Amino acid sequence: MSKDLKENICEETVFERVYNKYSKDLNDFLFYKYGAQYNPSDKAQDAFMKLWDNCKKVTLSKAKSFLFTVANNMMLNEIKHQKVVMKFEKETPKKYTNETPEFLLEKEQYFERYQAVLESLTEEQRVAFLLSKVEGKKHAEIAEMLDVTKKVVEYRIYSAFDKLKEGLDDFKIK
Repeated sequence: MSKDLKENICEETVFERVYNKYSKDLNDFLFYKYGAQYNPSDKAQDAFMKLWDNCKKVTLSKAKSFLFTVANNMMLNEIKHQKVVMKFEKETPKKYTNETPEFLLEKEQYFERYQAVLESLTEEQRVAFLLSKVEGKKHAEIAEMLDVTKKVVEYRIYSAFDKLKEGLDDFKIK
């Protein structure tokens, strides 16, 4: 039986020996590769914690490779995270619109008047108009739904248009 199989990383003395052997090298590796800004010593400690959590799965001969791979991946994830944070910080939310207060008021007044004119239409006109313009149905479909002729639907829609134009005349709509 080999020495590798006898020594279990889950034993504190073996883990301590692995820690003492690789901690400085791992910390230096991360520092030299990524610099101090991403806290290489923290990532090295986190890698050892992952080794402890996975001690039953990792053999002693694979411990060094496991530590360096895990620590490197943690640093790469941290760099990705920092890039996302920086990108988000660069994007300032839009706190303004190009619409003037007068335009916004006029838009609101137009919508209120439009609703009032729609309510003033007869039910037949309103139904035909909304089916055509809001739901995008064709005149023949509407005629079939309402059980009337296509000419009746056209008349209702166009008479609704006339009332809308008349009711919204001061808004200069074509």
